[in-house]
Amino acid sequence: MNFEIDAFGTLVIAVLVLFIGRVLIQKIPILRNYNIPEPVAGGIIAALFSYILFKFFDLSLKFDADIQKTLMLMFFTSIGLSASLIKLKQGGRALLTFLVCISGYVIVQNLVGVSLAKVLGLDPLIGLVTGSITLTGGHGTAGAWGAILEQEYAIKGAIVLGMASATFGLIIGGVIGGPVANYLIRRNNLATESKQDKDQNDDISSNAVITAFEYPHKTRLITAKNAVTTLGIFATCIYMANFMTWLSKGYWFELPTFVWALASGVIVRNILELVLKIDIFDRAIDVFGNASLSLYLAMALLSLQLWLLSDLAGSLLLILLVQTFVLALYTIFITFRVMGKNYDAAVLSAGHCGFGMGATPTAIANIQAVTNTYGPSHKAFLLIPLCGAFFIDIINAGVIQITLKILG
Repeated sequence: MNFEIDAFGTLVIAVLVLFIGRVLIQKIPILRNYNIPEPVAGGIIAALFSYILFKFFDLSLKFDADIQKTLMLMFFTSIGLSASLIKLKQGGRALLTFLVCISGYVIVQNLVGVSLAKVLGLDPLIGLVTGSITLTGGHGTAGAWGAILEQEYAIKGAIVLGMASATFGLIIGGVIGGPVANYLIRRNNLATESKQDKDQNDDISSNAVITAFEYPHKTRLITAKNAVTTLGIFATCIYMANFMTWLSKGYWFELPTFVWALASGVIVRNILELVLKIDIFDRAIDVFGNASLSLYLAMALLSLQLWLLSDLAGSLLLILLVQTFVLALYTIFITFRVMGKNYDAAVLSAGHCGFGMGATPTAIANIQAVTNTYGPSHKAFLLIPLCGAFFIDIINAGVIQITLKILG
């Protein structure tokens, strides 16, 4: 039996999930020590509760999808609105280096998936489903490519398999990021635990140039006028994103709505700032961005159907476990070293775990959890949103197309 929960009920439960996650982090040292994000901790408990209801009471909870989609678009819009060209120039060579590093992993991920599928006697395309289609791409990409694989390549159950794999990745991506960064930081003596993020008002200059999501606990003073103006800008960007999704459908420049939302944010931000000379209220953007991030991630985990994971055959689950192990090794021995073997590199590794197995919101939550414990990393908050939310999706689409042509 399905029980539908409306938008307000979904929002109330999502907030409750965040509170549960916060209490768990405070009360359970291992979660705190390994920098598990609050939405992940609370979301897993909520998902387990939903699984119990389904398994023992045949009750399936269906949460409002529209509000979750809106929060996701607000999250990606906030990344775009924070992408001032002045800030983008700060990325420089590090941005290109990180992009090459994570692009290499997309290829590795598919090689692992396809190779293991062949060894286990499965169709190689199933290995691609348990590769970058679902793990780097997430649920949206899993649904889109799953339909194509079912219709054009006769891979039965590709959508269900994709959703189950993406579900696994979303959970694991939020679980391994903190421990990987924690291992790198402690092993290389890169930082010590800090209380700086508990109250940052005295530590950050009001004129400091910071990126979105960099200081989630910092008090940001905004007025009603600024809030209304910023919400108007968000609405404009999301409207543009929906329009471009409709306009590009079926054409070569077709992209997911969240990519258009990010791109719209970049365009609107820089037109207002550089052309029209209008001040942008970064504090309000940060507040809305962080709020939508937390709520979206809580809702995403809250909506997970864990019984899909229980339907995975042992061989497919084995592929996903190996993918997890390979990602951890890649971030420790390649991402960390290529990015400089310093504290920023360790935080970037946590972020890479987030969108390498899950999604960009997971990556942001990972690096927030790490920096809350060890201190700020401006480079990580500059590079992760850009690479994880924009560039990697475009690269992943190209890699998937080429791999499909090779596999036939």
